[in-house]
Formats: sequence, structure tokens, C-alpha cells
Amino acid sequence: MKGNLINWLLFIVLAFIWGSSFILMKEGMVELSAFQVASLRIISSALVLLPIAYRAFKEIPRNKMAIVFLSGLLGSLLPAYLFCLAEQELDSSLAGTLNSLTPIFAIIIGALFFQNKTSLIKVIGIFIAFTGSVLLYFFQPVFSPNNTLYVLYIVAATIMYGFNVNMVQRHLKDISSVKAVAAALISNAVPAIIVLYFTGYFQLDHASPGILASTGYSFILGIFGTALASILFYILIKRAGAVFSSMVTYGIPLVANFWGTIYGEQVGFIQMICLLIILAGVFIANKKPAAEKVNSVVVR
Repeated sequence: MKGNLINWLLFIVLAFIWGSSFILMKEGMVELSAFQVASLRIISSALVLLPIAYRAFKEIPRNKMAIVFLSGLLGSLLPAYLFCLAEQELDSSLAGTLNSLTPIFAIIIGALFFQNKTSLIKVIGIFIAFTGSVLLYFFQPVFSPNNTLYVLYIVAATIMYGFNVNMVQRHLKDISSVKAVAAALISNAVPAIIVLYFTGYFQLDHASPGILASTGYSFILGIFGTALASILFYILIKRAGAVFSSMVTYGIPLVANFWGTIYGEQVGFIQMICLLIILAGVFIANKKPAAEKVNSVVVR
């Protein structure tokens, strides 16, 4: 019982942190480019974890380092750029809602690449969630076919999240969550620094209040939305499994839409219906068959 309570507390904290990330990206891009905000996000998260870097790289087995780097690449670095690029044209609330596709891709990728079992109920859930996503695309507050590319950025990011959540559960279960995240983010901070340099960030007027504010939002995004949240997420995956962990996306859209409404974004009734359809599909896809539930109780 106590273990379940801890799992749910981690779930709620992660939903709030990641749900707030989408509006922080918007605030960061007021004065900075998408590439600069995403780069600062990764770099700041690595800086926070730098004190434990030595032990992390020393204690993680060499044959696991490639997987750790790939986890940082798919779970943090590339999605950071993709979401910022998407939010150049899309509302943060829409981006947060589309992020709820993550558990669906976790199931699909788990079946295709990790030999996880896929039942009929999962297929039905995936179809329902996909239908909700298509409807959400066509019922955007300001629909434009030109937004298709930006929506696809988010879809690509959720596919990467789905792959990462399976990979962590399969290959990094025996490694300390803090050390795995530290090694993953610090190794991925190197390409982020290169990108930041070539986007001209260091030539900006850093005494400007606007630049300082956007940099501050980017650092908050990195420290909480990447470093802290990644550690908590790794812990949750190990405690509760890939499927339950990916269901954090139930809460993320609610928080993202809350902030979107506060900041004056258009969040209408139809968009909320589409969100409910997506979440219903996710719920159905993650529902355990009765026989599986009985077996789970017996094992415990």
C-alpha cells in the first residue's frame, strides 16, 4: 500500500512539472530561439547533475554507456528541440495534449521492438487515442494545414519517449536512477553546447532584461523539467513499470491546458472533448485483462 502511494505521489509531481514545461518553453522563446531554449534546457540540467558526474561515469558499466547516451538522446535532447520547434506555431496547451500520445507509442514500440505482448484491447485503445489525435488536429483553435509539420514534430518526440521508456525498463533497471540521468544528460550536453554556440547565443546582450528572463525560464525548464523530472521518472519506471510510468501523460495535458488558459490561449470545448477521447484510448490500451489481474494478485 505504501509503495503504491509513493508511486502515485511521483506520478502527480511529474504531471505537474512536465505539464508546466510547455508554458515555460513559450516564455523562453519570447527572446530566444527554439534551438537556444532547448540547448539551455539540456545544459542547465547537466550543470545541476555535474557534482555526481564522476561517480556516475565511474560506476556505470562500460557496456551500458551507449544505452545511457541513447536514453538521453531520445528521452531528453531531441524531444527538447522538437517541442520547442513545434511551439513556434502551436499553443502550449495543444503541445501538452498531443504529448499524451506517449503511452500509446510505448505500447506499439514495446510490441514491435521489445517483444511485449499486445492484446486486442490495446489495439482498440490505440485506435481510439489515434482518432482523438486526428480530431484534435482538425479542430485546432486556429486550424491551418501549415501546422502539420509542427504537429509531426510532437508526434516524433512522443515516439522517442515511447522508445526510451521501454529501453530504460529493459536495459537500465539495475543502474541508479540519479547516476543514469546524470551520465545521460551530461553526455548529451556536449552537442547542446555546440548548437548553442552556432545559434549565436553568446553574442546576445545578456544584460537585456528580456534575454535574462528567457534564459531564466530556460534554466528553470532544465533544472526541474529535465534534471529533476528525469530522475523521478527513472525511479517511477523501475518501481511501477513502463506502462504505468508512461501514463503520467494523463495528468500532463490537464496541467498544460490549465496554464494555457491562464496565459490566454484558446482552449475550447471541442479541444477538451478530443483530449478526453485520447485519454480514454490511453486508459483502454493500458487496461489489464481480467486473467492478468488475477495472476498479478497471486504473484504479490
